[in-house]
Amino acid sequence: MSDHQLRTRTPAGPAPAPRTPGGSRAAAAFRAAAPALAVYAAARALGLLAFWVAASAAGRDPLGSLSGRWDSVWYQRIAEHGYRYTVTLPDGSVHSDLAFFPLLPALERAVSAVTPLTLGGAGLLVAWTAGLLAAWGIFAVGAHLRGRRTGVVLAALWGVCPTAFVQSMAYTETLFTALAAWALYAVLKGRWIVAGALCVLAGLTRPSAAALIAALAITAAVALVREYREERRAGPVLRRNARMIAGVALAPLGWLAYVVFVAVREGSPVAYFDVQAQWGNNIDGGRALAAFIAGLPWPAALGLCAALGLLGWLVVLCVRQRQPLPVLVYAIAIVVISLIGAGYFGSRPRLMMPAFPLLLPPAVALLRLRTTGRTAAVLAVLACASAAYGAWTLLGAGPP
Repeated sequence: MSDHQLRTRTPAGPAPAPRTPGGSRAAAAFRAAAPALAVYAAARALGLLAFWVAASAAGRDPLGSLSGRWDSVWYQRIAEHGYRYTVTLPDGSVHSDLAFFPLLPALERAVSAVTPLTLGGAGLLVAWTAGLLAAWGIFAVGAHLRGRRTGVVLAALWGVCPTAFVQSMAYTETLFTALAAWALYAVLKGRWIVAGALCVLAGLTRPSAAALIAALAITAAVALVREYREERRAGPVLRRNARMIAGVALAPLGWLAYVVFVAVREGSPVAYFDVQAQWGNNIDGGRALAAFIAGLPWPAALGLCAALGLLGWLVVLCVRQRQPLPVLVYAIAIVVISLIGAGYFGSRPRLMMPAFPLLLPPAVALLRLRTTGRTAAVLAVLACASAAYGAWTLLGAGPP
């Protein structure tokens, strides 16, 4: 019997209950996710409160620090004027706004047009709303794999990770993570067209959508090869998996559309990659990272190597945990993409934040504590540490 038949065959038993109307299903799903959303929102509220107090004490504008610095400014400029801005640095390199993908600026412009919010305020509203949707999607994946309690803790851990302060900024991390989490959930539920459509939107959000595209493609390829080996007839296998194939074909269209847009605009088929290289985001296989570590004082170098070792151990634990193929491929691909570029190394932890499946082993470990109170206490300590670190980082000079 093929894997497809195993997945679709239902055991004998009572007749299934009548289908619940769509609105009732959505309400039931929201009620199931409510604890995860509440814990996530509380963690982010604590982070915002800590930063607000610290910024006010330092005489800084809290909202301006969240919506009007670093990449946020580039997104708002695109939302207001379109793609037309470049900066020439003293060393002669040119930074173009074409390095930034269009979905977040489009949403900022749309929200600002229908509300009294400025583009900066619209960016924060989009990011905060997407953060809740991301927490919901992360909960859905965790609950599907390990049960509701794991889903709640997984969403909470994502909200208290060291770089979680970026989730409160007008950046693309929350939007991308929301699209990725729900796309992976759709794959796990066999809804390939939905997964492909979400992947299209992710491809209009960040270049790291390549990780999500790879997760869908590799999962589908493995399933098709396995079924073909069992039946030795390509026709029935392809017909039976038509929706899977369509979803995979749909997945890269958003990313490809933007790459083609930049190519046409700049008159070169490799223009997008040239733009990224000018920003220092070209792929070098990790050579720049190795050189960066080698140039650090030895205590800092040892600390960074220890952090990379911990990251590698999390990947090993995910493999040992036998996470489903799409989830595992996505997480590993996000890590690899984040480490093999030659760009600004201070941003690498932020770039890896969408790899939420890496938090599944710690979530399971936390649930092994004897009482719910102990799990909650650990999460509370992590939330306080994350809030303090976020406030300190956001008050610094360099981008996250």
